[in-house]
Amino acid sequence: MNPIDTFNLDIRALATFMAVLDEGSVSRAAVRLGVSQSAVSHTLDRVRAALGDALFVKSGRGIVPTRYAVQAGPHIRQILDELQALPSGPPFSPDTAEFSFTVAANDYQRDLLLPGLANILRDQAPGIRLQVIPSGIPTADMLRKDVCDLILSPHAPETTDIMQRGLMDDHMAVFYDPACRSAPDTLADYLKADHIGILFGAGEKTALEDSLAARGLSRRTVVTVSNFSGLPAFLKGSERLASAPVRMSEHLLKDFAHAPLPFDYKPFTMLMLWHKRNQTDPAHRWLRNQLNSVASSLSP
Repeated sequence: MNPIDTFNLDIRALATFMAVLDEGSVSRAAVRLGVSQSAVSHTLDRVRAALGDALFVKSGRGIVPTRYAVQAGPHIRQILDELQALPSGPPFSPDTAEFSFTVAANDYQRDLLLPGLANILRDQAPGIRLQVIPSGIPTADMLRKDVCDLILSPHAPETTDIMQRGLMDDHMAVFYDPACRSAPDTLADYLKADHIGILFGAGEKTALEDSLAARGLSRRTVVTVSNFSGLPAFLKGSERLASAPVRMSEHLLKDFAHAPLPFDYKPFTMLMLWHKRNQTDPAHRWLRNQLNSVASSLSP
């Protein structure tokens, strides 16, 4: 293998290599980077020449990374993270900042916290655009690969490169239409009732479902929806039950009664998650502080 030609490598070239490695496709990498496929191919050729390896080879209709590319990937990602963490440019000023900030959140966290953040941006940082995408059960790669800048979730990936901060506490409750039924008095009443379940878009179950299964318990789920926003329409005018965070009684499920679950289920903490490369970034830190202030204003 030839010595590495460091003079033919730059941040853009390394970022292009990582995009192709992450996406497993030149065309998808081009979309992610916002450039043409030919630009990605030309840059990739430059990286191949500098590193002295093919990096990606054809396999069927697609491409696969070489062993060298797979082994080099984590090291190059670390280099990029460290370079991005270097302080650069003038100090951050919210009133003149111009960029998009992407938050991954399911509808529960989205409706509870992000309208308040949007109002702060409107008043203090009108050039910062808020983009919200669903999180499902989040993974560390969502932050590592810049799918989003921040995740709101009670589920924290167990890894050392993801930072977290608790925003607020909540607990699960059982919701019902008081015009049609009363709260379940016992666990047996709860289990035999008709339930509305949640199955997120990528097929992830809620932690409550996993907890029931771990206890060997099963309930009669007659309707399954992909997010909490689907609950009200199926609760209204029925004897069905829906288990959801009690803070939803303040907005999405405000028209329904709720009661404690008829079994022990520990409270949870809503977390704010971000990659450590953004830990000291002044803009990112400012936005995290604004979200924390929104959460504090909602605490009892």
